[in-house]
Amino acid sequence: AASELIRNNVEPILEQYRPVILSSLKFSKLTLGTVAPQFTGVSIVESESDAGGVTMELEMQWDGNQSITLDVKTRLGVGLPIQVKNIGFTGVFRLIFKPLVDEFPCFGAVSYSLREKKKLDFTLKVVGGDLSTIPGISDAIEETIRDAVEDSITWPVRKIIPIIQGDYSYLELKPVGTLEVKLVQAKDLSNKDLVGKSDPFAKLFVRPLREKTKTSKTLNNQLNPIWNEHFEFIVEDANTQHVTVRIFDDEGVQASELIGCAQVPLKDLEPGKVKDVWLKLVKDLEIQRDNKYRGQVHLELLYCPFGSESSIMNPFNPDYGLTTLEKALKSGVDETETDPGKIALHKKKEVILRGVLSVTVISAEDLPVVDFMGKADPYVVLIMKKSETKVKTRVLTENLNPIWNQTFDFVVEDALHDMLIMEVWDHDTFGKDKIGKVILTLTRALLEGEFQDSFPLDGAKSGRLNVHLKWTPQPIYRDL
Repeated sequence: AASELIRNNVEPILEQYRPVILSSLKFSKLTLGTVAPQFTGVSIVESESDAGGVTMELEMQWDGNQSITLDVKTRLGVGLPIQVKNIGFTGVFRLIFKPLVDEFPCFGAVSYSLREKKKLDFTLKVVGGDLSTIPGISDAIEETIRDAVEDSITWPVRKIIPIIQGDYSYLELKPVGTLEVKLVQAKDLSNKDLVGKSDPFAKLFVRPLREKTKTSKTLNNQLNPIWNEHFEFIVEDANTQHVTVRIFDDEGVQASELIGCAQVPLKDLEPGKVKDVWLKLVKDLEIQRDNKYRGQVHLELLYCPFGSESSIMNPFNPDYGLTTLEKALKSGVDETETDPGKIALHKKKEVILRGVLSVTVISAEDLPVVDFMGKADPYVVLIMKKSETKVKTRVLTENLNPIWNQTFDFVVEDALHDMLIMEVWDHDTFGKDKIGKVILTLTRALLEGEFQDSFPLDGAKSGRLNVHLKWTPQPIYRDL
């Protein structure tokens, strides 16, 4: 009876997280075995308990002898019976008895959630075959199972069981803010293709439901892709949730192959402050199966709690210069709407930040030696990515610490989606050699208006480029 109850409840959950490469994912056999879970610790969480309710946590360990077989069908029509074996689980479950009432059993409802998943191990095996002969299927199934556990019962998600009849909707998970993510670029991605280079794309999510997962464009034949794409997510608990990015190689009709993944805990973000991060890609976020270098991904992150929008300058959605009335006119949001999640996701008019970007190339320092004389003849090429406008500084001969102090003005038509690329070259009589480059979004310029900083040269053994940027805005608006 318990097995049938689990089957009826778990199959719809697996369907929610089923990847596109699979057309169906169901149980053909499910028995829980004879080994019962062990509860190794019980505690009352005093910080979460008050006159309104009691919070209890139970640590559970289960290394069972269950027998589980999944009936998997791929988009190519291939059917596979796959055994899920050697399941080992250790975690902490949270029970919340709330509200406390005067009648028996003294609480109105019970909420339960997996507060902490300490370990979840299992192996997959095709009945009578080898799963590795079908590329991507094993990773897709394992990813589905882990995502389902992570998102369907792991805190802050909670299940509410009414004990006494009443309205307990206030106990449900509710949105508390928005997370703005700019997927800037990746570099040094490991190559998954035998011929040519990988065709990378990214998937990003706070919760891995299909409708809440964002997917970037695919950039063909590229190990150093530049996306500069912006995504928005709803946050339900900034203290425990995280944003995850997975980079894949697009394999066409076959399952996309994972290059690597990374994540950032939202508790590491200061509300209202843009965080610029480079993250090292790993094969698995939970079990470090290898130490192979898979590349890095560059993100810009901004967390905005609901209710603080008026005090936060958001460069990804630059309404901070507008009055409340102007925001309402521009966005079309009903001022009587009270659901913050609906307001945040309301369709807005497109914002086009037009303006002038003034770039002063001040100097470079500690450039690497690139010619036989132990020197270099450096100059800098500046490129606006969208317009492909290109200018360059003068050449300074035999100098590893050149000082240019040259200023260039760019008319930028869409600053939210443009990038500044600065390439340092060595001018040689017999040719030109790229020393290194710096790639910048315009986020910081939009936010600060003007700044000066030093940036390491990507692709060079050493060297930094010192620049000053100033942004003069001329915003315009256009109906979507």
